[in-house]
Amino acid sequence: MTPKRIILVRHGRSEANDDPAVYSRMPDYKIELVEQGREEARQAGDHIRELIGSETYGVYVSPYRRTVQTKDCIVERIGRKPTFDYQEPYLREQEMGNMPEIIDNELNWAARKRYGTFFYRFPDGESCADIYDRMCGFLDALHRQFEKPNYPQNIIIVTHSVALCCFLFRWYHWTVERFDSLPLLPNCHIAVMTREPDGDFALSEPYAERPYLTKRGGA
Repeated sequence: MTPKRIILVRHGRSEANDDPAVYSRMPDYKIELVEQGREEARQAGDHIRELIGSETYGVYVSPYRRTVQTKDCIVERIGRKPTFDYQEPYLREQEMGNMPEIIDNELNWAARKRYGTFFYRFPDGESCADIYDRMCGFLDALHRQFEKPNYPQNIIIVTHSVALCCFLFRWYHWTVERFDSLPLLPNCHIAVMTREPDGDFALSEPYAERPYLTKRGGA
């Protein structure tokens, strides 16, 4: 059963959002939320609870610590357990190398800006094109799940900013140029994809009023 809504959430504010130098002394997947991020996640949970009411929901979450913590806060505020709660490595953060030195990381981000967001590959890491390939695999698995008769009415996907944008890029078949122009999503941003009578999914802000948005099914 195809869900009524696909709700994508970026994780709350993390230690690295407060201090990017954290990347050079801690593995990325171990970075945690700060208290502001926990509060953002709780507010996201309140919003999603109001959105879905008593409808069923399931959760896919990146296995990184900050995304799992965000998901836990959301589920707590919804106030009832999801139909399923799956950690999904496809949804992990863009890999930017293993604890790069601060100066190297700054140089890499500057090079990414010059080269282009989508195709630039971090040394010992990934490009957004690599994440796009990951999302192809995730969407293939997701559509197979849709075929289950008791699939929940809503799914919540808790992930990272770049992974969230790559998911939408793949689903709506945007161009590379349009991907490179996308705004940076704030922490705990919620993007809601709502199924319409014709089966297409309409997307909420900040992209809904952009002229290149289409309502396609991700196949």
